[in-house]
Amino acid sequence: MSVLKIFLALVLIITFSINSYSQQPKSTVHKVEVAEVLQVNSYTYLRVKENNEEKWLAVPSIIANKGDIYFYKGGMEMPNFESKELNRTFKSVIFLGAISKNPTGKDNVSFEHTKVKKEKGIDLENELPIDIKPIEGGVTISELFKNKKRYQGKRVKIRGKVIKFNSQVMSKNWIHLQDGTDNNGNFDITITSNANVNVGDIVTLEGLVTLDKDFGYGYFYKLIIENAVLID
Repeated sequence: MSVLKIFLALVLIITFSINSYSQQPKSTVHKVEVAEVLQVNSYTYLRVKENNEEKWLAVPSIIANKGDIYFYKGGMEMPNFESKELNRTFKSVIFLGAISKNPTGKDNVSFEHTKVKKEKGIDLENELPIDIKPIEGGVTISELFKNKKRYQGKRVKIRGKVIKFNSQVMSKNWIHLQDGTDNNGNFDITITSNANVNVGDIVTLEGLVTLDKDFGYGYFYKLIIENAVLID
């Protein structure tokens, strides 16, 4: 093969690669207007309009009103999603980790960034400090965060008060637990499980400690306990 033919072949390959790369879909920012708001225990369902299309979104609890404008990208679509709290099956719901009031996403509005911090170490029902004695052979939240690398990949037992419970998101139940201990602002542990619990319950769970877990769709955890079973 002549040098000229090799050069032309390389030019074609490079041109094709550039065109293919430029045609890759980019992450789209969606602008939507709220048409209806439904509130449940830990989630807000929003019926929104985007151009002439209507869809349902689900976000961690926020205060939203008809006519509000929000921006989001990504999300996980759940077809034929059944909400037991609403006694309703949606044709489709897009679950989001957060939603924003501006297209840059710098002011994400979500339960995670507001209400959990307000509840730090407080039993809201009785307005008393949370003080849970650890189970024998178990670990506290402060100890877990302080020595997280020691516990990585190990199963641990942890006892605490259920602060938040979301059922059947990404085929998992999501439990937020607090025991009154704190390590540099880390006082709330997220646990995935098949167990059903109620906000306010004092429970003991045993599960696998995982670090830097990225589920996608905005769900990233520096530390999470996965596949936990309810002990009591």
